[in-house]
Amino acid sequence: MKKYGLIGYPLGHSFSRDFFNEKFRNEKIDAEYVNFEIPSIECFPDILAENTDLCGLNVTIPYKERIISYMDELSEEAAAIGAVNVVAISKQNGTFHLKGYNSDVIGFTRSISPLIESEHQKALILGTGGASKAVHYGLQRLGLETRFVSRMPKEGMLSYQQLTPEIIDEYKVIVNCTPVGMFPHTGECPDLPYEYMDSHHLLYDLIYNPEETLFLQKGREQGAIIKNGLEMLILQAYAGWDFWQGKEQTMI
Repeated sequence: MKKYGLIGYPLGHSFSRDFFNEKFRNEKIDAEYVNFEIPSIECFPDILAENTDLCGLNVTIPYKERIISYMDELSEEAAAIGAVNVVAISKQNGTFHLKGYNSDVIGFTRSISPLIESEHQKALILGTGGASKAVHYGLQRLGLETRFVSRMPKEGMLSYQQLTPEIIDEYKVIVNCTPVGMFPHTGECPDLPYEYMDSHHLLYDLIYNPEETLFLQKGREQGAIIKNGLEMLILQAYAGWDFWQGKEQTMI
């Protein structure tokens, strides 16, 4: 039986485990998908040593960037983004060969691209973690100019306190890559001047639980187009499976 899995910390409820084990059952694939909750990335070699039948891994918070130092090879997108969320594992001369991919950028661009209009020239990316890097790369490949928004002032980035009505009017696309508003903290949302948004704005939240975060709700109330991250999650899972099967993928 082949084995696939997810590494991260903490894991809690796992979309990937449920998704892939259901896929394996429905398609009569002799495989299982397990969670590897590791408190430190230094535990990663132990996972490999103890699971010699591993064929692939997904990587989630907080290891999408830290896992790179363990890779033997990176895809073009993963190298450019600086984050890996899929690891294809093969055996070469009796040892593991690990290739890192980024399926987040594939899921995101395929999900958001049908909503991009000619007026959507610039985007704000809320958050600076591994997922935000994939979003940044994807939006730029779609032709949008991007700016990161961080809680703390950083060079080349905006802080939430700097988001004036003029900036909100200029940046019509806003993507939330932070966990703010995720269940069970559904009463929270990024600190934005939502009152300056309108029907020309597009708000995209990588969160999918709840289905409509307070961030999306406030945007909808101003007439903005809104979308959550569930489709992205499903699309990146399919792309990850293709990577494990040795099939290369394009973003769109």
